[in-house]
Amino acid sequence: VQLQASGGGLVQAGGSLRLSCAASGRSVSAYSMGWFRQVLGKEREFVASISYRDRTTKYADSVKGRFTISRNNAAHTVALQMNSLKPEDTALYYCEASGHYNNLWERRRYDYWGQGTLVTVSS
Repeated sequence: VQLQASGGGLVQAGGSLRLSCAASGRSVSAYSMGWFRQVLGKEREFVASISYRDRTTKYADSVKGRFTISRNNAAHTVALQMNSLKPEDTALYYCEASGHYNNLWERRRYDYWGQGTLVTVSS
C-alpha cells in the first residue's frame, strides 16, 4: 500500500491543522493506521493510532485531548485533527499502516509509511 500525507503547514500556537493520509494500492480497511512524528536528530515517536478491527484509538499522552484520529475506509483516507497546537508539536508527521490490531504505539508493528508532511507551530 502506498501512503501520502498532506495538510501540514505553519500555524500559530493555539491554532489547528487537519492532516490527511491517502492510501492507494490496497484497501485501507485492511490496515490499522497510525500517525508518527519526527524532529530532526530524534527518533520517530508515536502520536495516534486507529485499529482496523474495531476502530479503537490510542494517543500519546502529549497529544491526548487535543488530537483526534479518524478513518474513512470508503475514501481510503485517515485524518488527524490537531487542535490547541503547541510549538513542541512542530515535526515531520508520517502516516503508517500496520497489519496488526494491537500494540499500535510500537513503530515495529508497522509495515508501510510514506513521505511526511511538515507541521510548524510558532509561538
